[in-house]
Amino acid sequence: MKYRPLGNSGLLVSEIVLGTVPFGGSGGFEKAASVDVDGARRQFDMALDAGVNLIDTADLYSKGEAEELVGRALGDKRNDIILASKARSPMSDNPNHSGFSRYHLINACEASLKRLGTDRIDLYQMHNWDGVTPVEEMLYALDHLVQSGKIRYYGTSNFTGWQMMKTIGKAELHNLMPPISQQIYYTPESREAEYELMPLAIDQNVGTLVWGPLGEGVFNGKLRRGQKAPEGTRQGNGWPEPYIHDMERAYDIIELLAEIGEKHNASIPRTCLAWLKDRPGVTSLIIGARNEAHLKDDLAAAEMTLDQDDIDRIEAATRPAPQYPYWHRVVSGMDRIDKAEKPFIDHYRKTIDNRSDQR
Repeated sequence: MKYRPLGNSGLLVSEIVLGTVPFGGSGGFEKAASVDVDGARRQFDMALDAGVNLIDTADLYSKGEAEELVGRALGDKRNDIILASKARSPMSDNPNHSGFSRYHLINACEASLKRLGTDRIDLYQMHNWDGVTPVEEMLYALDHLVQSGKIRYYGTSNFTGWQMMKTIGKAELHNLMPPISQQIYYTPESREAEYELMPLAIDQNVGTLVWGPLGEGVFNGKLRRGQKAPEGTRQGNGWPEPYIHDMERAYDIIELLAEIGEKHNASIPRTCLAWLKDRPGVTSLIIGARNEAHLKDDLAAAEMTLDQDDIDRIEAATRPAPQYPYWHRVVSGMDRIDKAEKPFIDHYRKTIDNRSDQR
């Protein structure tokens, strides 16, 4: 297992992180979760033995049940890991039990600490943007939680590029701690993060934790062209995520991952994770499994190295279309390309050159 700095901090995190969406199975998570406390203990043992040092959860997961299971299952292992959780999501019909308000964030943190059975959360993440609460209110609430010792660092999840920069800018303006990480969705089929969020991560030295790297079950090896997703899987159970842009293209990507995986005697999910973990700007991939066999296979991705030809084939097959102003930088021959954009603009350039050759 390799360890990478989490953004602009001294915190080193494993390139594979254990997620806990599969823990519990209540509060709307019945289609995605079924791991009980004994199963959670076994997963923690397997993950720590493989070198994982960060466990990610949220108050939203099974409406607090996942946090309770994490706390019960960790036991005396609490000091062996970095513990991450999240807040912001609606936790009841009360309109004030949601968002970034000082009222909600402090209450939510204290409730999470109680469920987790711990005195601090190492990485506290804002689970989605709040378009109502002033950013300053969120930042001062988080500063209070840091100063009181209830959280060590904070990050974001599911923010856009401008929302991240607004948060960072306001933190700098008020001399407050900025977010050290962002948690985002990123898969071979869904690479929109490369337009803004990944260049931002590189430029601002923000850590990137990838949730759903297997596409919420799309790339688990069980979904294939011409076959119905098996019952008991997220996709077979009608789990609403992810939004697939083009299902036929997704099937093409699955078949390519299967072909490359066969060459390495590896599964589709392991091949998918092996490609994603070394993408520009990625710090760690968050994996979640409902059984030990799947977890073991996913953890093995940390030891898998793809050939450059394999890497290039997956990149070319999954490359997103150049968007403005990126295609304009290429076709107008702009110099002084920012180093944070360059890894992605170089790929757009290949697409544009190929299109030009076909005219």
